[in-house]
Amino acid sequence: MKILVFAPHNDDEVLGVGGTIAKYVKAGHSVYVCEVTSTPDPEWTKDLRVEAKAAHDFLGIEETYFLDLPMIGLRHHDTADFNGRVHDVVQQVSPNIVFVPHKGDMNFDHAEVTYSAMVALRPFNVSDLKEILAYETLSETEWNTPTVDNVFMPNVFYDITDTIEDKLKAMEYYESELKQYPHPRSLEAIRALSMYRGSTINVAHAEAFMLIRAVRKQVVE
Repeated sequence: MKILVFAPHNDDEVLGVGGTIAKYVKAGHSVYVCEVTSTPDPEWTKDLRVEAKAAHDFLGIEETYFLDLPMIGLRHHDTADFNGRVHDVVQQVSPNIVFVPHKGDMNFDHAEVTYSAMVALRPFNVSDLKEILAYETLSETEWNTPTVDNVFMPNVFYDITDTIEDKLKAMEYYESELKQYPHPRSLEAIRALSMYRGSTINVAHAEAFMLIRAVRKQVVE
């Protein structure tokens, strides 16, 4: 299978899907990541891209797409250009499973990426798409205004007990983004969340997702 992960910013893909990415790669599937934004500082962008590539090489990601759209500016970017570039990535990958950020996250870039991805992921555009799932991002999902339309309600869990260390190692490559505990973007907080999500399904570590769409073409016994 081909799995596509949309990341509004560098490191979102590891924070939200790192353990699941490692599971898919180790099972022989191909994983692709689309990094949507870049910073207005060329040197900072260059450094982040180096960190992203190192993390992705470690995880075994097949290919990374860097769109270099404006960070914290997606709401004001030309919609046709934004949607067109996301659509191009979807068409190139032709994914079977897609992970997008939770649209209720505090950073508006997350919602904009999800809206654009959903346009590209309309059923007539991707015939073999089986699932779309939204992931949570520490310091974004849990920090937004606690209203009904923002809440993250997980209903799909991936057991990452065997890959939690891979997730943490991948995050270590993001030296410029990693923080000290008790900041949510610390190794300790990432591990704590995985333990909490794991306890929900009675395993040691898990990542949690909200199912947006699932297509079943046959019954599996």
